[in-house]
Amino acid sequence: MSRIRPYRPADRASLYEVCVKTADAGGDAIGILSDDDLWGNLFAVPYAERHPDLAWVVESDDGRTIGYIVATDDTDTFYTWFRDEWWPALQQRYPRPVEVATREDRMVDYGYTRAPGIEPNAAEYPAHLHIDMLPETQGQGLGRQLMQTLFAELTRRGVRGLHLGIDPNNTGAAAFYERLGMTRLPAEPGGQIYGVRFDSDSSSVAT
Repeated sequence: MSRIRPYRPADRASLYEVCVKTADAGGDAIGILSDDDLWGNLFAVPYAERHPDLAWVVESDDGRTIGYIVATDDTDTFYTWFRDEWWPALQQRYPRPVEVATREDRMVDYGYTRAPGIEPNAAEYPAHLHIDMLPETQGQGLGRQLMQTLFAELTRRGVRGLHLGIDPNNTGAAAFYERLGMTRLPAEPGGQIYGVRFDSDSSSVAT
């Protein structure tokens, strides 16, 4: 049986792999962009680098990393670090597009626009997360366990709320978050954001 354990630095390569294999609205995105690592460099690895204490992985019975959850407990502080320390090292690899015309252009531009204050929901929901799991993990309750683990830790830290964005085409993800008691928050056109508040009783996820 698969198990959940804390992230280790040796899992870094697996974060890239799981991220790209689930990046296309939950489906395999290998080959969609010119650099498959861009997905992980935006949405997975920087979180584990900045907050290894808020990262957990799903390990298969044969020792493979087949899913993960990564998070920050303070979005504005994380985006300051991303802008000032993480992304500058990648700018030569990903030059900013002069014109944002393609999906890849939008992804790269996303990296250049991360900054404190960019997410209006961060004031009331300061934490945010990314969770990705390969198809072989489905039906075992592992996604719920990952979320419960993170929610419990954020509650312990006194974080008042969490938000996350999803691809509107990923209807399965939307249903999953709604089952966890998360509600829709204001979002830019074409976006979809969910949020949850924490209190003394929220270490267990709603059913």
